Amino acid sequence: MEKITSFTIDHIKLQPGVYVSRKDPVGNTIITTFDLRMTSPNEEPVMNTAEMHTIEHLAATFLRNHPEYKNKTIYFGPMGCRTGFYLLLAGDFSSRDILPLMVEMYEFVRDFEGEVPGASAKDCGNYQDMNLNMAKYLAKKYLDQVLYSIDDSRLVYPE
Repeated sequence: MEKITSFTIDHIKLQPGVYVSRKDPVGNTIITTFDLRMTSPNEEPVMNTAEMHTIEHLAATFLRNHPEYKNKTIYFGPMGCRTGFYLLLAGDFSSRDILPLMVEMYEFVRDFEGEVPGASAKDCGNYQDMNLNMAKYLAKKYLDQVLYSIDDSRLVYPE
């Protein structure tokens, strides 16, 4: 059986960044899958489920309401390894194309105040597993350490 694309990336060399994971044709459209790597795999602690769950709720809400990207957003969700998120967009995009969107989205998470959207028993299957303060901390860390000063080494998977 062939390895799936995400298992062919050297996770020892991989650092936090914004990467195109794959591009898949679906009908007349390309679906671009982004690897939004927030932590260094196998080097630093993974994110806990509570803050990842909170980022997922906030970022998905942000994307689904974004004036330009709401109709292009297919999916936003966590990686099983808890080192980042996948974002699937309808369209043929590069990592650089979505940097302004990622900065805007993570600033939204960093600055969010109030009740997390969908954090109720009626709306979510595990609504109590949320940590807004840690979600904000991790969004700020990703902005400060990666997104605000990103270069090509954090936009293309390492060889």
